[in-house]
Amino acid sequence: MITNSFPQALTIAGSDSDGSAGVQADLHAFFSRHVYGSSVLIAAVAGNSYGIHASHSFPLDFIDAEFKALAEDFQIKAAKTGMLSDSSLIKNIVENYQRYHFGPLIVDPVITTKHGAKLLEDAAINTLREKLLPLALVATPNYSEAQVIVDFEFHDQADVAKAAAQIQKLGVKDVVIKGSHVYQGDQETVSDYVLLADGSHYLLSEKYVDTTHINGTGDTFSAIITAEIAKNKSVRDAIAIAKRVTYEAISNQIAVGHQFGPINHWAIK
Repeated sequence: MITNSFPQALTIAGSDSDGSAGVQADLHAFFSRHVYGSSVLIAAVAGNSYGIHASHSFPLDFIDAEFKALAEDFQIKAAKTGMLSDSSLIKNIVENYQRYHFGPLIVDPVITTKHGAKLLEDAAINTLREKLLPLALVATPNYSEAQVIVDFEFHDQADVAKAAAQIQKLGVKDVVIKGSHVYQGDQETVSDYVLLADGSHYLLSEKYVDTTHINGTGDTFSAIITAEIAKNKSVRDAIAIAKRVTYEAISNQIAVGHQFGPINHWAIK
């Protein structure tokens, strides 16, 4: 057996105790795509399907130790980031990522929830723009997050395309702006806008699913892209696979939790 020949991916994110999002969702997604997943934990939250009740951030020197330990043993082919709450943490992650060789970086810039609740300190937005996003092979902001990054509101599809081009100018090679999951009254699809490094752009659409079980959707989408990149798939193919299998996980619901439940990683094929 060749040492470290199995495809390996890394998630840099927080632990969600109910298993629906964060590192847990990322590892579920890696496993579903037959990629070995490792993690750098940056925080932990005590939460359930009703909400988050407590949180704890890990010291930066402990995060340094996690990076060092993985670099000394594993051959990670691709990495992704999740929620990074403040400037000092973002700078730490950037320094560690540049220090070690963990393959292409997929940035899920967790700024707001699907319903617009802020998760990243305002002071850290510029750090995200200037330090982390320029390292990204792929960035996957949701509809609300993309508006924060470019600092203007979207009124139509032309605004989304303009925002993707502006995000690309920050140094991101490939951009996916995920469509809004907030029901509009007559919504039939959720469409993601893709702008690739070669200038090609297109929409990827799946049927809208009326469900409260969408926790971990964004985490899973970016984690699937990461897993496929770790297996040497092209970015275009990785994004297409991520869109398809995330829809499968949303549309095949599981009865876990009372309110905002997880998506179903067992449905991913």
